[in-house]
Order: sequence, then C-alpha cells, then structure tokens
Amino acid sequence: MPNREREVDLARRAKVIEWLKTEVVDHVAHLLKGIWEGSQVKIVDGLASLISCGYILGRRLGISYRSLDEAIVDKMKKHRQDGHQLEDWYGDISALEEHLRKR
Repeated sequence: MPNREREVDLARRAKVIEWLKTEVVDHVAHLLKGIWEGSQVKIVDGLASLISCGYILGRRLGISYRSLDEAIVDKMKKHRQDGHQLEDWYGDISALEEHLRKR
C-alpha cells in the first residue's frame, strides 16, 4: 500500500474511533433520558445501542468480540469471588456470568 493510502486509512480509522466515542456518550444520554422518563422501550434501546457500540468500538481498537466476552466473564468471576454487593443482594453477577457462558 503506497504511503499516501496508508495515511488516508489511518486518518479514516482515527475518525471512526472518535465518532464511535461520541456515539457512546450519545447512547448513555439516551439511556439516562429513558430511565428519567420511565420508558422501558427507551431503556432497552439505549442499553442495546450502548452495548453494541462498545463491542464495535472494541473491534475498531483491535479487540475481538470473543476477547471482550471473555474479559466480561473474567470480570464477573472476580466480582463474584470478591463478594460484590450486587451478587450478595441480587445474584446479578453470577446470572450475567452464566448468561455469557451459555452463548
């Protein structure tokens, strides 16, 4: 690939990453607005958008979907072992860990 094409590709990749970062912020705002309004439709949409954007941003940064899934499972395992409050109170940590393992 000629030098100019590499520069254009690098600039395009950087621009996409910056755009995805703004999308994350936008999705958080959408989610918070949905929570404020008590709209389950907006909450689900905001969470789905935020999670999918996180996966795509990770991919653009060189992290595979599988690696991200494994990192989340590892994090849940550590939280469970450390006695995280959400695990103690609701069992959320082990429920998410089990959900991800079944996929």
